[in-house]
Amino acid sequence: MTTLTERQPVEQHRRAAFRRLLRTEALLFARTPIAVTWAALIPVIAFVALGCIPALRKASDDLDGGSYLGAYLPILMAFSLVMSAANLLPPTLALYREKGILRRLSTTPVPASWLLAAQAGIFAGVGLVVSVALFAIGIGFGVTVPRQVAGFVLTLVLLAAATLGLGLLIAAVARTGKAANAMGFVLFFPLMFLAGLWVPRPLMPEILRTISDYSPLGAGVRGLQDSIAGHWPPTQSLLVLIAWAVVTGALAVRFFRWQ
Repeated sequence: MTTLTERQPVEQHRRAAFRRLLRTEALLFARTPIAVTWAALIPVIAFVALGCIPALRKASDDLDGGSYLGAYLPILMAFSLVMSAANLLPPTLALYREKGILRRLSTTPVPASWLLAAQAGIFAGVGLVVSVALFAIGIGFGVTVPRQVAGFVLTLVLLAAATLGLGLLIAAVARTGKAANAMGFVLFFPLMFLAGLWVPRPLMPEILRTISDYSPLGAGVRGLQDSIAGHWPPTQSLLVLIAWAVVTGALAVRFFRWQ
């Protein structure tokens, strides 16, 4: 029987190997500045442009006394997360598959879950950093500070997990980088529509808002907006985000293909 003292060196070796894998993937990602710029600057520039329009900073009766700028802050935070997770992550792994890198990795002790976790950590970090930058810019433009900080942070983390699950699922099955790009963009537009990018959620018809509530970005934006207003995020929204994260993450591991 393996004793605890015998297992400890094995676990330490596994953790060290995962850290090396994560560091290597992070260095490779840092060498693609176009991808970093695409994920980071687009939502930041869009939000700054919106903030420079005085009318969007004023309270609106259509938004229950909130401003359009405040309504769009959670939407653009969701934008940055889904852009990173669903539009940048999948092509990275798909290109690895296309070039035979994954086939070579399959002959090593590295499990698929490690590779997926390393990619998820990198792209989640990018999305969350951009979200924090958007939040800071919003405060500078007078957007209301979230009155329910814990709920806001919890919702943001769960939203990141849900979008990463979707991205990892695409990455797990896409055969080529072009296929991954196509799948990511096909997914991106309906998700952003349900998040309220073109029609803010308070202005949606009831049936469309209900559909939005069960989408990952719609549930995330709803939770973030409620947290800003001082309410704990709806239990339904948190459960929807958890369900998307768990189901898509499990499917990604289950259907991951090395080649």
